[in-house]
Amino acid sequence: MIYKLTKLKRVVWITFSAMLIFSIWFAHFKIEKTTENLVYNDVRAIPYNKVGLLLGTSKLLRSGELNGYFYHRISAAVELFKAQKIKCIVISGDHSKEDYNEPLDMKNELVKFGIPDSVIILDYAGFRTYDSVIRLNKIFGQDQCTIISQEFHNKRAIFIANRLGLNAVGFNAKDVDAYMGFKTKLRECFARVNMFINFVVHKEPIFLGQKVEIK
Repeated sequence: MIYKLTKLKRVVWITFSAMLIFSIWFAHFKIEKTTENLVYNDVRAIPYNKVGLLLGTSKLLRSGELNGYFYHRISAAVELFKAQKIKCIVISGDHSKEDYNEPLDMKNELVKFGIPDSVIILDYAGFRTYDSVIRLNKIFGQDQCTIISQEFHNKRAIFIANRLGLNAVGFNAKDVDAYMGFKTKLRECFARVNMFINFVVHKEPIFLGQKVEIK
């Protein structure tokens, strides 16, 4: 009896592992194939969009060190704006705690680089990439945009946008080195699988709220 239970557990574990590996592979393949021609590294080649969607991240790591993802995204947004490839910037990030405000931190950094306060719109309810993209459409009324983040993140966001019928391209911020970015890339594998689950169950953003007009 004990042997049979052990064997059953082994079969269940192997089956679960195989399904998880396949899910990760499928999500990766589907996103990479669909978005391969929609991300840009050269600011001269990327098409113009009125709105740039800057995806939020924390300014500091848990260790207290500066977050490379944050500063590289800021640099990319500044480059895009100064090249006149976007007219305004929606910063969508997490402000679920009073002492944690991704959009405001990013705005303050952009202003330091000469981006006018008047062209920056803050979305405090971008708790997930999935939420940020949906809110850009449903709350801010946009059906096309340029997404600003690292390439792996841009591709997932663009895939979400395309599934929603939005026209999106991505401008790739510089990535961090492999050692610093290992955990983030690992999380990205599961985030891509979770994204498909969100579509299957028709998951709504955590918060929507009142519509905001971008003039």
